[in-house]
Amino acid sequence: MKTQQQDKFPDYRFTLANERTFLAWIRTALAFMAAAIAVDQLAVNLAPGMLRGVLVVALGLTAAGLSFYGYRRWHSNEQAMRQDCALPFPGLLLWLSGGLSAGILCMLAIMVTA
Repeated sequence: MKTQQQDKFPDYRFTLANERTFLAWIRTALAFMAAAIAVDQLAVNLAPGMLRGVLVVALGLTAAGLSFYGYRRWHSNEQAMRQDCALPFPGLLLWLSGGLSAGILCMLAIMVTA
């Protein structure tokens, strides 16, 4: 009886698709970081300084979190494929889409009232 499951090499197409997904997470993180820089440097009259600072920090932290999550997700998917297991469920996506929706609504409210 085997006590340790032997890793296998998955089909290269699945590995490459997993890498493309990882790169999409990194592109999204870079977009959030670019938005933080744009708000800080180009949208000086968008909102009061304190609110703009909070928005910049929130966008920057989201960028950092997305880049970390992208790597973690890539690694867990790669391990699952090598061990011939089911891919883990991406529970963070619900929080990410909810937070993004809330952020968009807040930005719309700020832009309408300004």
